[in-house]
Amino acid sequence: MIRAYPGRASVLPGATLHLHVSTDSRRFRVTFYRWSDGPVEMLRSDWLPGAWADDAAPDADWNWPAHAFPIPPDWPSAVYIADLEEEGRKTTFDLARGHGTALFVVRPRSRGRGMLYKLPLATYHAYNASGGGCFYVHPPRSITPPGARISLRRPGGGIGGPVWCAADHYDVASPRQTFAHWDARFIRWLARNGYRADFCTDLDIHADPTLLAGYRLLVSAGHDEYWSTATRDAVEDFVSSGGNLAFFAGNVCWWRIHVVDDGTAIVCHQGGPHGARDHWWSPRGAARPEDGLSGASYRHGGGWWDGPRRSGGYRVQQPDHWIFTETGLARGDALGRQSWPPLAGYECDGVPLDVFDADHGALLSAWSDEDGTPDGYALLAAARLGPDWQELPARARHAAGEGIHTAAMGLFTRNGTVFSAGTTDWAQVLDAGRDRQLERVTRNVLDGLLRR
Repeated sequence: MIRAYPGRASVLPGATLHLHVSTDSRRFRVTFYRWSDGPVEMLRSDWLPGAWADDAAPDADWNWPAHAFPIPPDWPSAVYIADLEEEGRKTTFDLARGHGTALFVVRPRSRGRGMLYKLPLATYHAYNASGGGCFYVHPPRSITPPGARISLRRPGGGIGGPVWCAADHYDVASPRQTFAHWDARFIRWLARNGYRADFCTDLDIHADPTLLAGYRLLVSAGHDEYWSTATRDAVEDFVSSGGNLAFFAGNVCWWRIHVVDDGTAIVCHQGGPHGARDHWWSPRGAARPEDGLSGASYRHGGGWWDGPRRSGGYRVQQPDHWIFTETGLARGDALGRQSWPPLAGYECDGVPLDVFDADHGALLSAWSDEDGTPDGYALLAAARLGPDWQELPARARHAAGEGIHTAAMGLFTRNGTVFSAGTTDWAQVLDAGRDRQLERVTRNVLDGLLRR
């Protein structure tokens, strides 16, 4: 058995990656792959001496033996996979493998003018159960700040570790909350369709908000649930300064995290006698509704975690909008009506509505502005989440299950423009390659926001 984790999951070209490795083999070696339209082999190490190290608690720095790997200065910014091979135990490359791999990002040395893609590293680790705990199972307690505390220095974090989550009925081959499930698919689609991007993690933006400077578009896909205050401030400042933002994602910015111990651990308070202190929207929490970042919120949407789900697709509200150019969609038509998996996904973000009628359209609630919906928010399409959905969250004016819950696609402009797809599973439908209208909408969003 061999497992590994990076000391820091992000490096610059020409810098040194430190991989911490535990193995029961006498020797091992590492093959480095760049993820593009699939894996691209970049480098294979010599055989290195192996050593066994014990597991530690999920909130501790595991402090396994470290091996230094200089990153060639000509490596492009990308997501990279370190694939570890033990002597005499040949393995095949597998993004979904639960051990023997580690994920890291090579950041751009010089800032670009186009697209920057952000990996949700904090969300990966929130569900990483290495050491027997995470934010969802046996959460280790933190006193200061209060909440649960988990370490970033342990196996997992997008790849190479156990994950706490329900199996996806539509994709049992890769666990949710991993790179393979959503981000790898979206990045592969970008590469196949000629889009170039630089890459970073959310914790890179936390540590250096200037990383965003100069880019036209910041992109997030899949499940982008956990945000620090510094990351959110930096992204909102980026938009206010004219940068554009596209969320092909759901459950965006649902929890606030606190980055501690020099960026090697995170803390989140998710419940207690007085409620959750780290809900973004709640007056008892951060009192800063996530709608102000993305335009939508999970509390107006919902979740469906187990088994097949039902959805009639997204009903188009504004067919003349530039996002629907060359799709052929008319008002009331359903985008993704027969998609696989259903476009309204595992977790969805919505907006507060007083009316939702498939034939006559939707009407934003009279109190939407009081609940965080940005001025000028345009609802472009929405999918009604029926009463059988497995979670329809409580919110300020409704108990759980009450009122209208949707997956909402929309945008607003605050100097820069923010687009939100309102679903985690956009990348899966896109990667399946069966829905040309969805592909056209995706191109329209990217091309439009890269030009604006």
